[in-house]
Amino acid sequence: MIDARQALDLLREGNRRFAADIPSHAITSESRRRELATGQAPFAVILGCSDSRVPAEIIFDQGLGDLFVIRVAGNIVAPSQIGSVEFAVERFGTRLVIILGHSTCGAIVATIEELQRPREQQSRNLQSIVGRVRPSVEALLATDMRKNPELLIEEAVRANIRVSANHLRHGSEILENLIAKEGLAVVGAEYSLETGLVDFFATEGL
Repeated sequence: MIDARQALDLLREGNRRFAADIPSHAITSESRRRELATGQAPFAVILGCSDSRVPAEIIFDQGLGDLFVIRVAGNIVAPSQIGSVEFAVERFGTRLVIILGHSTCGAIVATIEELQRPREQQSRNLQSIVGRVRPSVEALLATDMRKNPELLIEEAVRANIRVSANHLRHGSEILENLIAKEGLAVVGAEYSLETGLVDFFATEGL
């Protein structure tokens, strides 16, 4: 089993290769596909945003079977996402979970816009996403930061990642137990659309 620190090192190395445009080390061959037909052992779980510019396997330069990826707009944590993480860490013994947000996240921008100018036409389904991002943003809107939209979005993205990571750490008895006794780590990270680099900035427990 790859422990959390080793897994984080693999992700860092892979992301550096990606950002530097070094030829991929990812294994996607036919033989690898056939090998995985009978089982998998992903070394990290990535709960990331659905944004088309942030495909986890590519930005971390990983191949078939390496990552267990869950994607949802705004990298929010709802019961289905918690259940997916629980499934992966229990079934496969994966010991690293990454909450992966990214710069200028559209779900964050939409939440800020909604809080400043509510729209009656917004669907209830979209509201369910905005509602989960909202607690991360409201406190920032109550400060002078609202006068600097660019900074507001930057801070809101990171606040949302922290909230999502804390929700995973403390919103599941299964995950809490694995964190306390089995070396599971939940890490918050932000991908830069501009540089291609991932900043692992919330590494509580590592």
